[in-house]
Amino acid sequence: MSSFNRRSLLLMPLALMACGFTPAYGPGGPAAGLQGRVSVASPGEKYSFDLVERLEERLGRPKTVAYDLTYSINASSAGVGVTPDNAITRYNLNGRIDWALVSRATGQRVTGGTVHSFTSFSATGSTIAGQSAQQDAARRLMRLLADQIVSNMLASSSSWAQ
Repeated sequence: MSSFNRRSLLLMPLALMACGFTPAYGPGGPAAGLQGRVSVASPGEKYSFDLVERLEERLGRPKTVAYDLTYSINASSAGVGVTPDNAITRYNLNGRIDWALVSRATGQRVTGGTVHSFTSFSATGSTIAGQSAQQDAARRLMRLLADQIVSNMLASSSSWAQ
């Protein structure tokens, strides 16, 4: 490792402190107030079960609830791989979630937005293999979208988290 890289590595924490950087999950960090304090709307179908599972993995199961998280999921698939005989061999699963975090104390929306992403799956092989691949893609998509929601919450939490 060159001396330039070593110096840069050693000076990085000082630069981060000087710019006002605070670790989100660090002591007194803004995200510390979110753990176990967010109640996610109850799931009603497979997509929402996977979404809620991941959100609770990241935010903890609700204990002392201060915020309610609502969401609306839209998902669609589109064939993207086509053989010369017009058989679809690959699909993209596109997802979009509109979400809002509401303070229980005030009833006011504190943050929210829209997240979107996609995953792909192969439709080759047996019917069961295709269904399994589609279910796996849906689970991966909901995990990606849940992670985006949490990242957005963490990025803005210093302005509203109690």
